[in-house]
Amino acid sequence: MPDAAAEPEYPAGRDAAARAAAEEESAFSQPPVDPDTTAAYGDHPDQVIDFYAPRGTGSPVPSGSAPLVVVLHGGAWRAPYDRRHITPFADFLARRGFAVANVEYRRGAAGPAREAADGRPVAGRWPETFDDVAAALDALPALVREALPQADARRTVLTGHSAGGQLVLWAAARHVLPADAPWRTARPAALRGVVALAPIADFETAGELGVCGGAATQLLGGPDRFAERRPYADPALLLPSGIATTVVQGRTDVVVPQAVAEAYADAAAKAGEAVGLTLLEDVGHFPLIDPAADACAVVAEEIAQLAW
Repeated sequence: MPDAAAEPEYPAGRDAAARAAAEEESAFSQPPVDPDTTAAYGDHPDQVIDFYAPRGTGSPVPSGSAPLVVVLHGGAWRAPYDRRHITPFADFLARRGFAVANVEYRRGAAGPAREAADGRPVAGRWPETFDDVAAALDALPALVREALPQADARRTVLTGHSAGGQLVLWAAARHVLPADAPWRTARPAALRGVVALAPIADFETAGELGVCGGAATQLLGGPDRFAERRPYADPALLLPSGIATTVVQGRTDVVVPQAVAEAYADAAAKAGEAVGLTLLEDVGHFPLIDPAADACAVVAEEIAQLAW
């Protein structure tokens, strides 16, 4: 996950940056939680999904009774940040009675590690990052039947944090991708909805604010390819999707600031679609996926409202 302390200081100022660093430390101090099982959806080592069975109910969970939450992690689409950092959040949801699928996907640059001008790893791979998310979602129903018999795939909610928030919004809108997009589907996905957590949901606004060192531009292959590829990737251009969507955003987020979520919600409104926007006071970027934070319980409730 990008170092909050290394991000630009937005108007909230130095105190907000210090708070963000503390929030990041809290989130990353949670020990990783191993899944109940893991299944591959492709041949690459990153093409895997971890499954967490619902628990904490005090009695066995009947087959097909638990809503399925599909989790996509953040980390600015950069290779060093894999799904392990979000496993405490996946476990938190499982302990609240959800069946959980934690999806890994290819990040960063193909071949030897490369760095951007600011010294950070390059964000994302084009088109592999999107290939993987599409393939994972397409393979998921069959994998769930085998790995998570407790799950009710008819009650599926996608949730993702930061860069993962962009990916779940994109995944829910594949049916409105340009006609020549290889990931386009003929009809909307069978979803109860999407809960996007501090998503990088508007690439233009994110670029203007320098979010994660220009990660969205890197994801699309750099400034020369940005305009060409943006219609295939930017959630703000993939509207209306017709999928129930809620964005949860901390007001003191200095990693992906509130303005990005507001720009996405405004784009949705202009497209004739209502997007729920839950703004949390005195909350930054990382508490949304930190089981030790009150904000994480709010996220679980937003998911439950769609799933149940």
